[in-house]
Amino acid sequence: MASPPALVDNRGQPIPSATIARIREDAQRGSSRMRGSLGGGGAGNFFPYDAVNFQSQDQGDWFPQVRSPDTEINLYRDRMAAKARDLRRNDPWANGAISGILDSTIGAQYRFVSKPDYRALRLHAKGFDAVWANEYRQVLEAKWRTYSEDLGHYNDVNRRLTISQQFRLALGHKLVDGESLIVAQWRPDRIGRGTATYATCFEGIDPDRLSNPNMGPDTRYIRGGVEIDDDQVAIAYHIRRAHQFDWYNSVESMQWDRVEREDPDGWRRVYHDYDADRVSQNRGVSVFAPVIGSLKMLSRLYGVKLQAETVASAFGLYVTSPYDFEMVRQALDDEDQDEKAFGWYQDMRSDFHSDRDVSVTGARFATLAPGEDIKSVAPGGGQTDIKPFAHEMLRGVSVAIGVSGEEVHNDYSDSSWSSARAGIVKAEKTYNRRCDEFDQNTATPVLATWLEEPFERGELPLPRNAPSYLEMRTAYARGRWLGSARGWVDPVAERQGVVLGLDAGLSTMEEECAKQGMDWEENLEQRAIEYHRMVKLGLPRPQWFGNEYTATQISAPQSPEQA
Repeated sequence: MASPPALVDNRGQPIPSATIARIREDAQRGSSRMRGSLGGGGAGNFFPYDAVNFQSQDQGDWFPQVRSPDTEINLYRDRMAAKARDLRRNDPWANGAISGILDSTIGAQYRFVSKPDYRALRLHAKGFDAVWANEYRQVLEAKWRTYSEDLGHYNDVNRRLTISQQFRLALGHKLVDGESLIVAQWRPDRIGRGTATYATCFEGIDPDRLSNPNMGPDTRYIRGGVEIDDDQVAIAYHIRRAHQFDWYNSVESMQWDRVEREDPDGWRRVYHDYDADRVSQNRGVSVFAPVIGSLKMLSRLYGVKLQAETVASAFGLYVTSPYDFEMVRQALDDEDQDEKAFGWYQDMRSDFHSDRDVSVTGARFATLAPGEDIKSVAPGGGQTDIKPFAHEMLRGVSVAIGVSGEEVHNDYSDSSWSSARAGIVKAEKTYNRRCDEFDQNTATPVLATWLEEPFERGELPLPRNAPSYLEMRTAYARGRWLGSARGWVDPVAERQGVVLGLDAGLSTMEEECAKQGMDWEENLEQRAIEYHRMVKLGLPRPQWFGNEYTATQISAPQSPEQA
């Protein structure tokens, strides 16, 4: 009789049935050596990357969609902006973070230092050189100061703010709302004696007013109120005449003005600034968008902690007695015995305390009746300190908005000089980037729009055969902006480092003064005035005016023998 067929191993020996059953069971579970594309095991083996495994426990309910930037932002922009503004109004951490960023960038005064590109202009006329650039700079800066700091605020359509204040407000909108919007107007009716000197003025627009006409959906050529062409160039902006929440302007709130980005002659009218995270993005997103939920939960945590502290202060100390619940219930069941049931024990306690008024040298001893015990409520309801957790949450917020953790929670108790300086250096990169982008997208274009008017009037010095302003406005309007001072963590050590960099040729006085919000030429001129005044008053010559020492030798600390 023939033997039944059997599976054999690599040595020709039959494989036991128990081994075969175990292999089949492992294959069904997708475990052991049967894992892989040929194993037919767990569903996770079919995905080349863990990031796309939708059947895992940690990613099973995570299904983000692939959307265009305008589809992601425009439908939900108002809701995100409303939540971010609510945090700005009511959350101290968010409010302080935004105020700190504005104080570290724009500050109280945003000054323009003209640096015309005379090398590029020299390609059109030989009269452009460093001497002309210096003369041009002085005239331009003087006229810009008079215009931007006008006491009548004629630079502002609403006549409320200076240019620096308008820039600070615009950057605040960019941080909280995700974008800023400024519109230029030509108002020759304001020019007159004692009034406006120039017809150019600017108006800040709330980004909420930038929307599709008649609240319509996005189309191919209109995205969130921004009208674009086939090349994705913004050519016009649709702006409400009033905010949609202004019930007293209900008619105007449903009327839109189409404002072209530029006039036919190239005069810029609209300045829309936002940080684009993706290509073809037409609206901005608040810097608080990634941490709105975290800040709201942290605010609730502080509210619960405050409630616990309030309860602890209200019930800080109490006395317990053996008058248990059953005795109370029996007394309440017998109305005739209420006073007797409750009174006997209270009378006993009263007599006990009145008979034991014991004091030694004026100090009274507290004694308790039989069965009494003093209990206290733990501060905070027995909760642990939330400071480490709150700081960890706020560190996440600081990373999202690009500042150091200490700048958000303002607690430097655990920071050393090196760690604080490292945080400042890292945050300074974000500050510089924000300032540079704001300068390129808003500040310098605003100045360039105004600068066209002084050019048309012939108020600026120009050599013969100079190109027109429209031809070379980028070169004519070139310059840098000075915001708030960077400040010092260790003034002595850091100033000595600056002096070393100057002597080594690694930096310039212009660059170092700009970091402190100063104009280097004004600084030198003021030093000369102070020196001549010292000489006139017969004061001794200050050491820092000496010629026999280098700046490095002057800044170095002296030894006791040298002193």
